[in-house]
Amino acid sequence: MTKGHKDQSFFGTTTVGEKGQVVIPAEAREAMSVEKGEKLLVFGKGLGKECDMLVFTKLSNVERFATHLSRRLDAIRDILDRTKRQ
Repeated sequence: MTKGHKDQSFFGTTTVGEKGQVVIPAEAREAMSVEKGEKLLVFGKGLGKECDMLVFTKLSNVERFATHLSRRLDAIRDILDRTKRQ
């Protein structure tokens, strides 16, 4: 693994197989604690059909973030409700 910026790493290369499958390098799987069968979300960066970057994240990370966001929004709504009543 090669370190990039303090929060980025380069884990190597991979090849797209005949069926479009990609093998994630072992070091990357270990760094993310990705288990066999785990769901990953794939995001693309770029405009329209000109996607020039793919980003993978674990579905469980997005679910955890969504739960956190929902709680924060509930707290904000409570504050707004109390402010309106004053």
